[in-house]
Amino acid sequence: MIDIADASWKKSSKSGSTSECVEVARLKTVGALRDSKNPAGPVLVFPLAQLGRFLAGARAGQFQHG
Repeated sequence: MIDIADASWKKSSKSGSTSECVEVARLKTVGALRDSKNPAGPVLVFPLAQLGRFLAGARAGQFQHG
């Protein structure tokens, strides 16, 4: 089990003040994602290399719909 209690969560500066964002946290060996609207809800945890590839794809627009 991975302890995320001390995680420092961040969201994109492009998010503004809305709470409809994905937050990311970097821990010692993993990265984590959560919904800013529900910080007590589920958390997705990935090895750091996989999270880095996911974030690079998001920045490149690979996950845009429409």
